[in-house]
Amino acid sequence: MIELHALWLPILLSAVIVFAVSSVIHMFTPWHKDDYPKIPNEDRVMDALRPLNIPPGDYMFPRPASMADMRSPEFAAKRNKGPVMIVTVLRSGPVAMGKELVQWFLFSVAGRALAAGADYLRVFQLVGATAFIGYSFALWPLAIWYRRSLGTTIRSTIDGLLYGLLTAGTFGWLWPR
Repeated sequence: MIELHALWLPILLSAVIVFAVSSVIHMFTPWHKDDYPKIPNEDRVMDALRPLNIPPGDYMFPRPASMADMRSPEFAAKRNKGPVMIVTVLRSGPVAMGKELVQWFLFSVAGRALAAGADYLRVFQLVGATAFIGYSFALWPLAIWYRRSLGTTIRSTIDGLLYGLLTAGTFGWLWPR
């Protein structure tokens, strides 16, 4: 097994490559432009929510207090009346993505599992599969349980495949001999 310090170059370079390709995909192509459509009556919705001063976080509404409450006629009426939402509230203010970009870069860094001198294809297979799983598999429960757009999930999974292939190629190329 290889010590982690021997993988500093493929870890760092693959993270840089994935970070760069991800940035290009999201900033310079229309690939994800329709992932989050504009809410109807955006100004009215924002004006109605602003006085509530909802703290940043993930919310579901209506949300039952318990399983018994979920079966109550009052909860059923709320759900039928709508709207039914799962929403993430972000901090107000200017868009500052520095912290998020650093976190994305650190997330893009991979681990270890093969001996020195492993065959390029074996490294490519193991690292590629691991990276693809890490970048993509958590997206599907969001599509299933939270009804996230299937198109968004598929596009993000394809992104994850690309990132996995780039990570695999970098590790295969720079794997310690």
